[in-house]
This record gives sequence, structure tokens and C-alpha cells, in this order.
Amino acid sequence: MVITLSSEHNPMETNVIEVYAFATPNSVKVPIVLEELGLPYELKAVNVRKGEQKEDAFLSLNPNGKVPVLVDDGFVLTESAAILVHLAEKTGKLLPSDGEARARVFEQLFFHASALSPAFGNAGFFMRSSPAPQPIAEARFAKEAERILGILDRKLAGQSFMADDAFTIADIAHFGWLWRRQFPGLTLDERPNLSRWYETVAARPAVQRAIARVEALAEAPTSVA
Repeated sequence: MVITLSSEHNPMETNVIEVYAFATPNSVKVPIVLEELGLPYELKAVNVRKGEQKEDAFLSLNPNGKVPVLVDDGFVLTESAAILVHLAEKTGKLLPSDGEARARVFEQLFFHASALSPAFGNAGFFMRSSPAPQPIAEARFAKEAERILGILDRKLAGQSFMADDAFTIADIAHFGWLWRRQFPGLTLDERPNLSRWYETVAARPAVQRAIARVEALAEAPTSVA
């Protein structure tokens, strides 16, 4: 059984996007962008705490066994950054069409995938989930995560958002892990610019709606069928 949560949409709309997700840093990005774009969608819970992402039914959608997964009119897409780009290009919003501004957004998407996400994820794993204490690894990734927070804080000293002064999918990409920063034991203390940015993004109505919906996924036991 799959627990499904639907956004409000026009009943005449035939293509309702499906999002397989859970209350995770990467999953939350997809409902945020969909809420920002005003696209109808259904959230389908994949309880990663119970290992449902490794079940055959889900692996048929994503052999890598990770959430989120987007199904858009039969088109199946994995990897949160790819999903953000697909939806932005589909609507012509939240991603500049060309030039340096577009390159700046991709710069942040790649920085997120190569630096922020691995550092935060590994810092959290070695702090909370490692079968045995690994102090060297824990210290290494915690230090790297703090370094990345410093980079972002300095960047935001001179601009409002991650890729300049306009809200884009770059902000949505980074927001996921900042939203779940307690997992790797991080805070925004002494990061005034990053803290200001986080509060600004978190206050957006679309972001609040998306967070409420993904958090609801964790409240009911589910399985993918």
C-alpha cells in the first residue's frame, strides 16, 4: 500500500506529477519546487526507515534505491538536482534561460552535489549511524561541513540568494540539508548571512506547504506496492 498526499489542483488536469519521497533532505526539494511552480502533484511515501527504498517495486523505478523519484507523464527521473532542472525548464521559472546567471545556478547545483551533500550526509552518518565509533571520519566530515557553511555564509554577505539576488532552484537544492542540519550536528550560530537566507527561504509559503506534506509522510507506516 502506498500512502498518497495530493496537492490542490484543477480537477480537469490530467497530468498529475507523482513524487516518491520521504521526510529527507533530498526529498523535500521536489515538493518545494512543485509548490513554487504551482504544479499539481501527488506524494507517494517510501519509508526509508523501514527499507522500502530497497524493495523490488521501488527499485523498478530507481535501481539506485534512493528517494526522491519523479514520474511526469510516464517519464521517470531520479536525482534531486536533475528533477529540479527538469521542472524549472518545463515551466521556464526558477532557472535563468541562458548566460552567466544560468551558469551560477548550475555552479551551486554542482557544488551541492560534490561538496555540501556528501559532507553533511557523512558527518551525520559517522555521528549517529556508524556501527562502531569512527572518530577520525567523524571529525573529518564535521570539519568539512563547517567549512562549507562558512563558504555559503561569506557568499551571502553580498547577495540575497545562492545564485545572486533572485530565488532559484539553487536555493531549493541547498535548503534541503540546511533544513535537516541537526542530523550532522550543525547550527547556523555565528553564520548571520546564512541564517538570514535560511529564515527567508523557510518563510516562503510554498516551502512551508512542502515541508508540512513531507513531514506527514513520516507519520503513517507505509510500504511500496
